[in-house]
Amino acid sequence: MRGPVVAVTGAATGVGALLTERLAASEEIKQVLAIDERRGECADAQWHILDVRDPAIADKLRGADVVVHLALDLNLETDPAARTAYNVRGTQTVLTAAAAAGVHRVVLCTSSMVYGALPDNELPLSEDAELRATAEATGVGDLLEIERLARRAPRAHPGLNVTVVRPAVLVGGTDTALTRYFESPRLLVVAGSRPAWQFCHVEDLCSALEYAVLEKVEGELAVGCDGWLEQEEVEELSGIRRMELPSAVALGAAARLHRIGLTPSPAGDLAYTMYPWVVSGSRLHDAGWRPQWTNEEVLAELLEEVSGRHTVAGRRLGRKDATAAGAAGATVALLGAAAVVRRARKARRRV
Repeated sequence: MRGPVVAVTGAATGVGALLTERLAASEEIKQVLAIDERRGECADAQWHILDVRDPAIADKLRGADVVVHLALDLNLETDPAARTAYNVRGTQTVLTAAAAAGVHRVVLCTSSMVYGALPDNELPLSEDAELRATAEATGVGDLLEIERLARRAPRAHPGLNVTVVRPAVLVGGTDTALTRYFESPRLLVVAGSRPAWQFCHVEDLCSALEYAVLEKVEGELAVGCDGWLEQEEVEELSGIRRMELPSAVALGAAARLHRIGLTPSPAGDLAYTMYPWVVSGSRLHDAGWRPQWTNEEVLAELLEEVSGRHTVAGRRLGRKDATAAGAAGATVALLGAAAVVRRARKARRRV
């Protein structure tokens, strides 16, 4: 059979599992090498069980034409230092091992979050837009470092091509600060902000990754649904009412609650619900790729996925907690907790 031999890291779960199944079923792919710390369910792939940080991965990549590196830890509950150590070291090892094994292309997956969410962002952003994100949001520092590694790799390893795929808000079995936003009893809206919501279904991400694998497109690629939804449209479609807060109150409370360990999301995550970071996806479109999902359809699927979950300020509550606290009451209580503590401390100092 013609076609490339493709290695997929992180192949047992999530996007990696979906892509492995997709590539294994494709007539354009000769063979799939699946790499993970445990065996997944795809019987048509050749499995290699190891940690992507293990230099022995170079031996497993011999014979591969393309590597798709999807072994990333973006879990909100993971210790940030451990998460960074895994993500950055894993990517470094895979790039070095791929070059040593004679692989000619590596496909990395980060996020459109690397562009940053800023009030002066163009709508939509081009792929060539400056990466203006900071490391203040969950996992974004890791993604920015992966982007730097991607830019350096072809210089360090001549002959190695690197493609970076940057999805918008990813939906489909995912759990992120942005999907948890829709688990809240009220949608937090920061006064004066201008949110614009663009989603990416995991099926569309996998089809975009397949385009990159088959070298139909290369370089830095943004992927998402066409267009975007304004906050008012999101509220109308979801049926979830907003709770509007001044910027200083929302950001200050988020920072304090994260600092004292009440919420997993740092204040930097809020920016991505305040300002636009919509991408055009023009390079994929020019190559003939089109998303199969609309923003409205992906939002509907997300709402179905999170139905029954209760999250306040990024912290997921059990059913008992949510019932006892009450929807709006829980939100106000968490957002106001730090302010109450601060007022009490001031009162004690005055005594």
